[in-house]
Amino acid sequence: MKKSSLFVSLFAVALFTSGGLFGADAKEVTVTGDGACAKCVLHETEDCQTAIQTTENGQKVTYYLADNAVSKDFHKNVCKASAKVTATGTVEVKDGKNVLTVSKIEMAQ
Repeated sequence: MKKSSLFVSLFAVALFTSGGLFGADAKEVTVTGDGACAKCVLHETEDCQTAIQTTENGQKVTYYLADNAVSKDFHKNVCKASAKVTATGTVEVKDGKNVLTVSKIEMAQ
């Protein structure tokens, strides 16, 4: 029993430190689309949150921005009306939704 517990512990540490389960290998992507408040404009959430809607392979895709300083600072630009934006960050799927953790977001040219 002790050997198997040790093995499981070592396996978990190896995965954690290598980033295998925690997204350390996530690649940055750039998304351009309509930025809007998921609450005030899209009526999809209970709280204000920036979202970007774009079309990929002929289908509408929505990226919900993770709550960080970059997304908070930008939110005022899209809370009451949508605007074209370009954002760079990493994407992960949480609860069936695309969550974009932005490192940069700006109004699109």
